Amino acid sequence: MVTTIKKGTSREKILIALKLRHGKIKSRDLKKYCGSISLLEDPMELQKKWRDEWE
Repeated sequence: MVTTIKKGTSREKILIALKLRHGKIKSRDLKKYCGSISLLEDPMELQKKWRDEWE
């Protein structure tokens, strides 16, 4: 969703637009994914290896 704010819009109208937008955001519980990946290598070494693939 995009909220367009034009120059000269009052502070009250901006706050109302932000509140309306905030109410439509769906929250998700990401804690259920914590610890779901088992890695055999060190994550930092994996990241370095993946970054070096571009060269």
